[in-house]
Amino acid sequence: MRDVSILIADDEEEIADLVAIHLEKEGNHIIKAADGREVMDIVREQPVDLLILDIMMPEMDGYEVVHQIREAYNMPVIFLSAKTSDFDKVQGLVLGADDYMTKPFTPIELAARVNAQLRRYMTLNQPKPNHSSSLEYGGLVISPDQHHVSLYGETIELTPKEFDILYLLASHPTKVFSVENIFYHVWAEGYFEGANTVMVHIRTLRKKLKEDKRKNKFIKTVWGVGYAFQG
Repeated sequence: MRDVSILIADDEEEIADLVAIHLEKEGNHIIKAADGREVMDIVREQPVDLLILDIMMPEMDGYEVVHQIREAYNMPVIFLSAKTSDFDKVQGLVLGADDYMTKPFTPIELAARVNAQLRRYMTLNQPKPNHSSSLEYGGLVISPDQHHVSLYGETIELTPKEFDILYLLASHPTKVFSVENIFYHVWAEGYFEGANTVMVHIRTLRKKLKEDKRKNKFIKTVWGVGYAFQG
């Protein structure tokens, strides 16, 4: 079996080297890129299991990279950036990143987050028995095998995390999930500061499901508790 391949994209060579040193200790195969176009070339040419991505890079910034990545690939993406505002974090997550860390950072925490994302990614990509079936609720069809969602016949484009949240809630209709539970099930790691992350994904998911235009909502907010699905 091949080693896990991690692509580190950062135009600051010292940072890329620091990250590589810590991740190589755990037996990972490390690939490096110094700009956004090089990232896309590498991803198209060889297997990449996880991408650590800076935002401010030459040729193509990290936002555009993750946008293009999500059109064809589902490997985990972790932003590692000097941009620390909530707006930047939200934008990165909405575009499809799975996690966001700011510089300066501690390599041990980054390694922990990388391992958490890899565990989840590898688990989801294991062959599964062919017994799953689509969920259907009032025009909404969720097909887990194809990772496909449609609403009254119209395909709804969701990021992997948005799909996972929707499928989690829809698989347990009327059950109330706290923000902490959603973060644990979808991100498969301990609860750091996931409240804002979950709420951003729920807000974007609702928008894509056109809940602002519908009287009956699929995702119900249970104030002070969390979220529940109602078909």
